[in-house]
Amino acid sequence: MEPIVIISILGGLIVLLLFSGAPFKPLRFIGQFAVKLLIGALFLFFLNAAGNRYGIHVPINFATSAVSGFLGIPGLAALVAIQTWIL
Repeated sequence: MEPIVIISILGGLIVLLLFSGAPFKPLRFIGQFAVKLLIGALFLFFLNAAGNRYGIHVPINFATSAVSGFLGIPGLAALVAIQTWIL
């Protein structure tokens, strides 16, 4: 499948869950987890777009998206510090 189709299906499912609400707690937990992963990926995308000028690049994958999605801006700053000074 093409990436745009997959992104459209996932986006539609997320919008459906937001409007209708999840009837079961596990389904609600999975929905919140997916939304946080997407938010983390967006944080990383904007960081890479803005940080390109300064030589900052954090790869966008499952682990880094989870860290930046669940921890927010402090998690994003921690990823930049790890990428800059440790790796």
